[in-house]
Amino acid sequence: MLIVDAHCDTITTIMERGEELRKNNCHVDIHRLKEYKNYVQFFAAFISPEHAQMGALKRTLSIIDRLYHEIEINKDDISLCCNYNEIINCIQSGKIAAVLTIEGGEALEGSISSLRMLYRLGVRAMTLTWNYRNHIADGVIDGVSGGGLTPFGREVISEMNQLGMLIDVSHISEPGFWDVLKLSKKPIIASHSNAKRLCDHARNLTDEQLLALKKNGGVTGINLYPVFLNNSGKASIKDVMLHIEHILALTGEDTLGFGADFDGIESTPEGLDGAECYSKIINEMLRLNYSESLVRKIAGENFMRVIREVL
Repeated sequence: MLIVDAHCDTITTIMERGEELRKNNCHVDIHRLKEYKNYVQFFAAFISPEHAQMGALKRTLSIIDRLYHEIEINKDDISLCCNYNEIINCIQSGKIAAVLTIEGGEALEGSISSLRMLYRLGVRAMTLTWNYRNHIADGVIDGVSGGGLTPFGREVISEMNQLGMLIDVSHISEPGFWDVLKLSKKPIIASHSNAKRLCDHARNLTDEQLLALKKNGGVTGINLYPVFLNNSGKASIKDVMLHIEHILALTGEDTLGFGADFDGIESTPEGLDGAECYSKIINEMLRLNYSESLVRKIAGENFMRVIREVL
């Protein structure tokens, strides 16, 4: 069964900790991903607040360089992929397919030329904001201002459509979300967001937003951070399934995938300690009598459809 995880911060984390992608003490490593026969992992260059105001592009390039280094020393097991066909060829050869992304449009430093150059380096998706305002839009924490996309942000949306990049609306303010939906001519993603109806957190999406993503042809990736799963701060696989079932009931079987946010979250649900947990979630869906075709869509086929349409 093909698995796609649309967001992890592992490359940024191992760079900061001095660990390696082959095997580490983080949530994701090659050793664990190789247990699956067909695996696609989005690796994000996360631009944290301390780098957002100065040197954001330099920080982005450092993280990208680290991913390239890790892929080179593990080239028998993992490859960087820039489109649908490359992903298919990669997994058919028995390798992990890596997709390079950016989390935080601060990386562009207000320059469209930076976006084009990052695309040439292999970046194929970008989370437009983190939690705070940048040149593109307001993040969810700054959303009280009512700000959506800036003029530069509108230019970014147009250019990402033109280049063939996945536009990621996780973390963006709600006005920004609606601006993106109006402007984008291609399906968008919320790579790591949950249902606000079940957990009233600013990072989660309202039912109206989830329905708009369905109409757009986009996909939402279930996030495994307990804080986004319920209001207690602790969670289990039951909470994960509640979000899956809510989104399925609301929007149908073509709009949901995985985006765990591994190595970008401080804790995980009980028993779901890292990438190895996907077999547990898949088995739980099958135990609950989800059809195999539906499980395949959630596990990876829905995100692959959007990848095929956009990249």
